[in-house]
Amino acid sequence: MTWEAGADLLVVGTGVAGLTAALRAREAGLRVLVVSKDSVSAGNTGWAQGGIAVVRPDELDPGDSLHKHVEDTLTAGVGLCAPEAVREILADGAEAIGRLRAAGAEFDRAARAGSDAVGGALARTREGGHQAFRVIHAGGDATGAEVQRALVAAVRGGGIPVLEEHCVVELLRGEGGAIAGALAMDSRSRPGVLHAPAVLLATGGLGQLYAATTNPEVSTADGVALALRAGAGVADLEFVQFHPTVLYAAGEARGRRPLVTEAVRGEGAVLLDVRGDRVMDGVHPLGDLAPRDVVSAAITRRAAETGAEHVFLDATGIPGFAERFPTVHASCREAGIDPRSEPIPVASAAHYSCGGVVSDVDGRTAVTGLYAAGEVACTGLHGANRLASNSLLEGLVVGGRAASAVAKDLGRGLLSRSSVGEVEPPAFAVVERDLLQRTMSRHAGIGRSEDGMAEASAVLDRNSVVRPLRTRQAVEDASLTLTAQALLAAARLREESRGCHRRTDFPETDDLRWRRSAVLRLDASGWLFHAGTGIARTAA
Repeated sequence: MTWEAGADLLVVGTGVAGLTAALRAREAGLRVLVVSKDSVSAGNTGWAQGGIAVVRPDELDPGDSLHKHVEDTLTAGVGLCAPEAVREILADGAEAIGRLRAAGAEFDRAARAGSDAVGGALARTREGGHQAFRVIHAGGDATGAEVQRALVAAVRGGGIPVLEEHCVVELLRGEGGAIAGALAMDSRSRPGVLHAPAVLLATGGLGQLYAATTNPEVSTADGVALALRAGAGVADLEFVQFHPTVLYAAGEARGRRPLVTEAVRGEGAVLLDVRGDRVMDGVHPLGDLAPRDVVSAAITRRAAETGAEHVFLDATGIPGFAERFPTVHASCREAGIDPRSEPIPVASAAHYSCGGVVSDVDGRTAVTGLYAAGEVACTGLHGANRLASNSLLEGLVVGGRAASAVAKDLGRGLLSRSSVGEVEPPAFAVVERDLLQRTMSRHAGIGRSEDGMAEASAVLDRNSVVRPLRTRQAVEDASLTLTAQALLAAARLREESRGCHRRTDFPETDDLRWRRSAVLRLDASGWLFHAGTGIARTAA
């Protein structure tokens, strides 16, 4: 190894969950080291537009309550949420927001005409699936950017070391399989060992599995792959939320696409097809504010029916659009669209993974010393479909709880401080990224079938090449390859349609067989193994 470093807690990722955990761990007196593939400001958090869903006892709609927020979350999750996890995470929301504001985050105040909030209270809006106005925001539609700014400033101000442009290659284990640290590489692909008895995966999502996504380039499913190879289980990977409204531009369907926040519909915008007819009429009682899986599926159906590649979002009736939604307005103007006077062409794109590494509400996984928080984790909060704006809240709450759990586990002597000898970069199967993304977009998007997913698995198998992970691209491509196979295995196993998992060959929801999560692990031979049935579905 060319370099080494050590800490009590190694945080992999610099989104809301990772940075919150780093700050809380430092408060607890732990030595913390944060690892980021790019700059400390990179990641999904900075792109989040909608806001943070939270019920704060001092500022809430008449009739709203924590119980109502729990109800809305359980409804969106279509029977797969863990009710106790939902209650615990949401109940900690108000305190988490208080901590975030104390760290310097500034949220928008209620100064808009018609608002019921007075006296400097925070502005609240409503998004899809919510019964009440409980979503707080910053900079209109730049909430994630403000959260990231505040957390980065607090981390830097607190002197917490961050290894920027460093990529984690593999988790290292010591006595009894407990975590002992990680193999990483720097920006020049030089390998090194990070010694730590606790590793928190806060690596974000897996949007780069698909050709069109709202996710940045760093969202390559690293955490899922690292956890699987370390012996942890993953669940609910089949539930990939496709955001209903990203800005559509003909001939530009690849890479990260500009998001048109759900809050635009919360302020009164409506979806129209290319003929001018309402898309959501008769589809759901909440109309244009139905849960995301319902809206995405409706958009996809209507586009197919009309022979178009998109629908329209008509926001021309929203006063002060440019001031309320400056990020969306800027993206539209860059594309030559004036949303104040013409409808916005929109389509669906891969957005958020509802599943991930199986963990509890304190971030603990089945592997001693391994924790997960944020989008990479499967805590039971989201179930089969995430309720809008619950993601930043989950990162804040579980990130903080995970840091506290690490401190407790260290104090009780539950974690191992095993030494690690010389480590060589491993070799894993890799599929060329463009082929993988095209294959997943075609066969594992909103509409799926056994025939299509079997073909996708076969394509990935035929085109996989085992390569040593000596570069960041090789690490990312190996992560995408393993996660794609895991997602396909989970989606083929679930022979029903539920939430954001839609099977064209099994269009109905089957509560008798499938009102449960399927956990996948890697066995000693490198096969993805369904822990419930014992059926090996595909080679990893």
